[in-house]
Amino acid sequence: MLLSSIVAMPFIAAIVLLFISDRSRLGVRMTALLGSSYSLIASGVVAFRYDIEEGGLQMAETHDIVPAFGIAFRFAVDGWGVSLLLLTGLVIVAGVLASWSLEDRAKSFFITLLVLVTGVFGVFASQDLFVFFLFYEIAVLPMYLLIGIWGSSHAVAEAGPFRFVWGLFDIGGREYAAMKLTLMLLVGSAFIIAVMLAMYLATGAGSFDMQVLGSFDYDRSLQMWCFPLLWLGFGALAGVFPFHTWSPDGHASAPTAVSMLHAGVLMKLGAFGIMRVGFIMLPEGAIAWAPLVGSVAVINIIYGALSAMSQRDLKYVVAYSSVSHMGIVMLGAATLTVEGWNGAVYQMFAHGLMTGLFFALVGLVYGCAHTRQLPAMGGFGARMPGVASFFTLACLSSLGLPGTAGFVAEILVFMGAWKSLHSWWAIPGILGAFLTAIYVLRAARRIFWGEGPAQEFRDLRDAKGAEWGALVILGSCIVLFGFAPSLILDFINRVTPDYLAGLTQLMELR
Repeated sequence: MLLSSIVAMPFIAAIVLLFISDRSRLGVRMTALLGSSYSLIASGVVAFRYDIEEGGLQMAETHDIVPAFGIAFRFAVDGWGVSLLLLTGLVIVAGVLASWSLEDRAKSFFITLLVLVTGVFGVFASQDLFVFFLFYEIAVLPMYLLIGIWGSSHAVAEAGPFRFVWGLFDIGGREYAAMKLTLMLLVGSAFIIAVMLAMYLATGAGSFDMQVLGSFDYDRSLQMWCFPLLWLGFGALAGVFPFHTWSPDGHASAPTAVSMLHAGVLMKLGAFGIMRVGFIMLPEGAIAWAPLVGSVAVINIIYGALSAMSQRDLKYVVAYSSVSHMGIVMLGAATLTVEGWNGAVYQMFAHGLMTGLFFALVGLVYGCAHTRQLPAMGGFGARMPGVASFFTLACLSSLGLPGTAGFVAEILVFMGAWKSLHSWWAIPGILGAFLTAIYVLRAARRIFWGEGPAQEFRDLRDAKGAEWGALVILGSCIVLFGFAPSLILDFINRVTPDYLAGLTQLMELR
């Protein structure tokens, strides 16, 4: 019942919050923190109990829902799931701490946030495709409320590659961002439903068990049209170009904790879906479409980096940086190599920590300076030394400095790209890392380490109270898993060769 409790506890905490008075400020926050902390601690227990030597799916649980259609709560985790459960636990706890000072309808905010994270935990633990999709929707739909109610209006992003096209339709505002996000992701969900039903009917087994669906030898023609639909459906959430446009606007409008979860774990749901369902369960389609997936991924990397360089709004810089870094995830998946796949999953983990820290820091800076415009800021480091230090750490992980988690992920992906059938992918990937170094170091210098009008901002202060908790948790993990990547990589690497075995055999037969 351990996995069930991880999924259920945030939802139970949300129900408990319904009976707590809005005026009980500490009670509301402590309930949200305890609910999320349990899932983090229990995820650590799962990691401790997972037998790396045995590998495969472990700690399986089954609870029937609709037996007539073969639908059940089937929970189990492999090495990928262990790492992503830990990531989700870390980011939600940090998100609650980062929102400790929120005053506007705080109880409703935390209820919605906890429902969202229930869906995220459910996706990473589910082994039933129908339930997998159900939790996927539970994770996505609360974003509309979180951005539409607690978000802020934002300026249109600065000109960047192709931005003139999207700008024609960008009217700004949190309502627009929330609606754009919801509509694009619902269209993607329609593609996923179509593939899910096609796979269910093709097997004739009367079950949505992912082990049953994944072991069936689907007709090649079915795989050829199912895989691109899955790629587009899940790719809308993963920020795949050109269906990424909801993401920067969503980031810019979302409150701090929502941005942390949005970039830290929600975008990983899309990438995880592409790899876990598309690449593993539809191998012939994956091999045929991998060249396109990889080529689009390098566009993601370069386009996202160039767009981030052109922004003046700090949140847009981080948002487009996420588009670029998610391109690295998809590049690793497209290589069809052990190194590439290990790097892709590790990049999900590392980027989740890094971008969660980034958005927590952006929230602190904005709360004190009341602006996110880079040209208006400068010299903040003298009055915000702790924030400046953690921001620099996040920048160094983003550009892939050795000793940070970001380096491990990127070097694995680039090695996989070089060993793949399309070794040229490594060149734009490395160029993207170079461009990342330019815009993140420029932003850090502009805001904190250069000279500027810091004296004109009366409310500048360093982090305090619970805010430190969010920064320390994420910052220390970036360093810990940078110097000791095997703590996570051993879980990932244990199952990656098994998942790639079928793909490798098919490629050898061609």
